[in-house]
Amino acid sequence: MDLYEAACDAEHASTAADGAAAVLTIGATGSASAAAGQAHAAGFPAAGHTVLPPASNFQPARDWFTQPCLLGIDEAGRGPVLGAMVYACVAAPLAYRETLATKSYADSKTLTEAERSKLFAALAADSNCVYAADALSAAFISGHMLGRTRVSLNAIAEQSTIGLIQSLLNGGVQLKEVYIDTVGDPDRYKAKLEREFPGLSFTVCPKADALYPVVSAASIVAKVLRDTALQVEEQQLPAKHAGNLGNGYPSDPVTQAWLAANCDPVFGFIPLVRFSWETCSRMLDEHCVRVTWAAGAAAEPASQQKLSCFRPPADNSTESSGMGRHPYFRLRKLQRVAAF
Repeated sequence: MDLYEAACDAEHASTAADGAAAVLTIGATGSASAAAGQAHAAGFPAAGHTVLPPASNFQPARDWFTQPCLLGIDEAGRGPVLGAMVYACVAAPLAYRETLATKSYADSKTLTEAERSKLFAALAADSNCVYAADALSAAFISGHMLGRTRVSLNAIAEQSTIGLIQSLLNGGVQLKEVYIDTVGDPDRYKAKLEREFPGLSFTVCPKADALYPVVSAASIVAKVLRDTALQVEEQQLPAKHAGNLGNGYPSDPVTQAWLAANCDPVFGFIPLVRFSWETCSRMLDEHCVRVTWAAGAAAEPASQQKLSCFRPPADNSTESSGMGRHPYFRLRKLQRVAAF
């Protein structure tokens, strides 16, 4: 692991509970200023003109936590080149399942921004539901995808999901059933989760956010927090980087224009940008100064002098005479030690 990757790990884990996901624990009675401060500590920027909601509300514990509960998990921001990817979960008592189906929760991509905001507010106020979110910053994602030990986006997503489940369990929620919108092969993913949490029943499938209301609710939480966080970051950009970010997706002409205008020829992009994305790689190749690194050992000329005085001879024939050894050792009558 290189230094940059380690720094990304430290940033993401700074607010993690027992080393899992960076999940906030802001109680329903917490002040707005406290919520903003804790949100910033977990990877969300502090609130500017836009008010950033708390990233979780499962503390303090609810009375129904001791009942069998279900959990839905989904993400927002997997594809964009700008900002965080946010994983979110929603938990509720199993007995509340039928009521959830009447709440108009749906795949967040099928809802307008106003509809998502309204449903998120209703969910946050619902005493029979709690939510939590994990923000994976652009720097964290790129640092792991391009680090010395490369980590795929799917693997990053899986670890975030595991961290959210563990955080709810640590918070006292008696989970029994977990519903997840799949990442990659659903059977392989389900088997991995069952190994991690053998006491839980998992349903892992594509389009779970359209099939299970508890996953639909999680998709709304993730989308609202992701979009709001990006709005806050846009408002807080330094003057030299200010501008319309667009929707953050590589295909958006507005986003492409902002990237092109904010690509430094030496340092590339600011931490808001996922520089591991192909869109950014092309821009870096086209607009940035090429760096020529010093030649490695394979490129050294044959006449290059090497420090060979510490290399043992092929046999011990010259050991007693000292022939072939550096004068430093011969003059001081220093002998090699075979054992300590």
